[in-house]
Amino acid sequence: MIIDEGVRGRTVLLAGGTSAAGRASARALTAAGAHVVVVGSNRQRLARLAAEMPDLAIERCDLTAADEVDALRDRVHSARGGVDGILHLVGGWRGGGGLAGQSDDDFAFLLRSLTALRHVSRAFDADLRASDAGRLAIVSSTAVERPLAGGANYAAVKAASEAWVRAVAQGYTKHARDAGRSATAAAVIFRVTSLEGLEDALAASVVALWDDDATAWNDVVIDIEPPG
Repeated sequence: MIIDEGVRGRTVLLAGGTSAAGRASARALTAAGAHVVVVGSNRQRLARLAAEMPDLAIERCDLTAADEVDALRDRVHSARGGVDGILHLVGGWRGGGGLAGQSDDDFAFLLRSLTALRHVSRAFDADLRASDAGRLAIVSSTAVERPLAGGANYAAVKAASEAWVRAVAQGYTKHARDAGRSATAAAVIFRVTSLEGLEDALAASVVALWDDDATAWNDVVIDIEPPG
């Protein structure tokens, strides 16, 4: 069943979209009539996703490499023009062991998510600002508000990612103000305690981002919680 949604006909890029959350979001966006581009780095997972959902556009890219992201942008532009939305799903968890257990190796692993976010949001910034309904969304964690010693690395990276997205949001507002028009782009933060089991709820929330004006979403934090 095709649902009549505001996202219909728009191009949405899922960065790190081969996860369970990425698959759920791809299904929901496609059902709502969006054109979905899934970007990942693992050939096998991308191949499985392509077989599962042949209507998707599949792109392999190391999102932590700025030159690869720029090349990705050029390929997407050639194939589909500009994008109207980005859902950033590059993540992962490493932690435990109290503060003494917060290793540099774990921090470097977690930092990949922020690096990828910076590269992707910069590369497609002009697209989202030019769209009449551009949306950037990330999945963050409630650990930002209540960080624990055993997850200090994780919470620090998530907090930095939120700061980056809030800066993007301010940029959208300033761009529109300087152009003398209403804002059309929005940067949104979704927060979860754990994403496991909430993949469909996240997907529905992503689809809904196009059902209201940008001003309803820009610089907004949305908590996604288990039902009940």
